[in-house]
Amino acid sequence: MAHKIILDCDPGHDDAIAMLLAHGNPDVELLAVTTVVGNQTLEKVTRNALAVARIANLTNVPFAAGCAKPLVRPVEVAPDIHGESGLDGPALPEPVIDLDPRHAVDLIIETVMSHEPGTVTLVPTGGLTNIAMAVRKEPRLAERVKQVVLMGGGYHTGNWSAVAEFNIKIDPEAAHIVFNEQWPLLMVGLDLTHQALATPEIVRRVAAVETKPARFVVELLEFFGTMYKQAQGFDSPPVHDPCAVAYVIDPTVMTTRRVPVDIELTGTLTLGMTVADFRAAPPEDCTTSVAVDLDHERFWSLIIDALERIGEVDL
Repeated sequence: MAHKIILDCDPGHDDAIAMLLAHGNPDVELLAVTTVVGNQTLEKVTRNALAVARIANLTNVPFAAGCAKPLVRPVEVAPDIHGESGLDGPALPEPVIDLDPRHAVDLIIETVMSHEPGTVTLVPTGGLTNIAMAVRKEPRLAERVKQVVLMGGGYHTGNWSAVAEFNIKIDPEAAHIVFNEQWPLLMVGLDLTHQALATPEIVRRVAAVETKPARFVVELLEFFGTMYKQAQGFDSPPVHDPCAVAYVIDPTVMTTRRVPVDIELTGTLTLGMTVADFRAAPPEDCTTSVAVDLDHERFWSLIIDALERIGEVDL
């Protein structure tokens, strides 16, 4: 049975690859794609999501725009990594599908509530504003979803500050809501995603697929790699967001550890830190886990297989 997921994203180079992975894997039923302010403004990331849909020939899934601002804080975006469009590098085609008229929060709620309990996984790969708003508007979501598998945070490292990761730091209040709900939650954070490096050998393997979507991914990785080298010193860029989708497809692609995690909201130097408490065995009611080690080969094989399954498209 296919894994039913809602992908909540802010494309973003790695979000685009996450979308391609979800669409191209036969074990995923992509129920909806929702967008949220993050890597760039809501208008830009929503346009990017629709462009990626065309590149993937993804036409039978609703796309909806969500929150344009964090819950209480000013908008922060990441042009130093993703460029002014949020998806700089490749030339983007004009979208051919229309946005769903519903707000993303309402689409998330209606989609989850219309399916059997315990069958829909939420996969947020951007800030957590939409997810927090959805579970506040419809509290039954917490017991209705199968799990939340999010890309964000890090139990030992940060990137938007010394200790905080971008997706959490831009809306820590939303993250606090999401991490403290009583649903199974896996944090696929920087400790894991920094293992998902797009090395030159990986780029060559993607290029060998020789389709327009594969060439698009190569162009994404080339731009992303240049920006990551300049901004953070990586020789090969880490591809964060597809890791969350990969776990839903095949949990053996990474090891995880159950541990209490909470969000720092008031620290002068630690705002947005995902604080994981490894001091003792987790309590029985602990619902949070963190991703630890990645099977690099299995991960990239999933992405390359998805690109092969998508095949050539007419742009």
